[in-house]
Amino acid sequence: MQVSIACTEQNLRSRSSEDRLCGPRPGPGGGNGGLVGGGHGNPPGGGGSGPKARAAVVPRPPAPAGALRESTGRGTGMKYRNLGKSGLRVSCLGLGTWVTFGSQISDETAEDVLTVAYEHGVNLFDTAEVYAAGKAERTLGNILKSKGWRRSSYVITTKIFWGGQAETERGLSRKHIIEGLRGSLERLQLGYVDIVFANRSDPNSPMEEIVRAMTYVINQGLALYWGTSRWGAAEIMEAYSMARQFNLIPPVCEQAEHHLFQREKVEMQLPELYHKIGVGSVTWSPLACGLITSKYDGRVPDTCRVTIKGYQWHKDKVQSEDGKKQQAKVMDLLPIAHQLGCTVAQLAIAWCLRSEGVSSVLLGVSSAEQLVEHLGALQVLSQLTPQTVIEIDGLLGNKPHPKK
Repeated sequence: MQVSIACTEQNLRSRSSEDRLCGPRPGPGGGNGGLVGGGHGNPPGGGGSGPKARAAVVPRPPAPAGALRESTGRGTGMKYRNLGKSGLRVSCLGLGTWVTFGSQISDETAEDVLTVAYEHGVNLFDTAEVYAAGKAERTLGNILKSKGWRRSSYVITTKIFWGGQAETERGLSRKHIIEGLRGSLERLQLGYVDIVFANRSDPNSPMEEIVRAMTYVINQGLALYWGTSRWGAAEIMEAYSMARQFNLIPPVCEQAEHHLFQREKVEMQLPELYHKIGVGSVTWSPLACGLITSKYDGRVPDTCRVTIKGYQWHKDKVQSEDGKKQQAKVMDLLPIAHQLGCTVAQLAIAWCLRSEGVSSVLLGVSSAEQLVEHLGALQVLSQLTPQTVIEIDGLLGNKPHPKK
């Protein structure tokens, strides 16, 4: 029987802060007890032996529309939110491994970055089978194994689509979703990931096959939830409808690019999905691959990621006319940043965090020092008054509006 995954204000209040942030959860293996993903639960009364074993059902008041129940970690100041309307609590700032792990930075630096992130309350670590041809997952897995942190204390996400050169090693066929995820788990040295993402839509795979395969890996204990990445709103809704039609597990979040110059999807399309079907947003590239840092200022430093082999496309983008206009707008934001006592990067990250339905913003950094700076965006978030946001929108001149 399908049950709703919508979180309510009442059931979140009924648990202590400690329970919500790090309370025990059933393990991923061993029958239905391990299924905690996407709205699949045990049948009501399934554990009782008769009518007397059933507790009375008390109606719960609905949660306020769009409410994200946010709490702050003791000692770290990190803020935690629900992943969409699932019960999974994630840090509002996560750590991504694209470009950096297994590629741009050494394994020693990667360990320093991950350690600082964990010690500052970050519990969401994102990777993908395609990152550095699997090296990012291996690096992340090696660090996690050496650290010995409790598996229940952090959230690992990976993405499946580009796994190899063979035709059967790409896409979202049932074969590649299952085999690709197993390959990721082997590289990560983990028994399961918390969230597996479909790393773009696949026109060659029927939606029913995708949803059934995602349901299968969750039922098998290989993942706890599944989500989408770079999918259109209509595709996400189709996956949700397919899950409801066939009593399968729907996606809980979409991973999307979002920054000062990429706004339409996260600000106009995804909030509607959040309200209608509970799909949250995990966003990436809050600094537009480093563009929103004021470090370019009409030039390309030798140490930035645009100089890495394979990223000529980003260098071309930075040096294009649009790129130069965006750099000029970044410089226009400097007075606001100075007024708030922060960097432009911190201002841009805090700006992303204030968007409705955003559960977490993924950070990509090349050093522990850079990570600490970016984590400072949490202090800026409380200073982003409606008037400040209006001022930023005025400088950018690109605020999206509902289409008539």
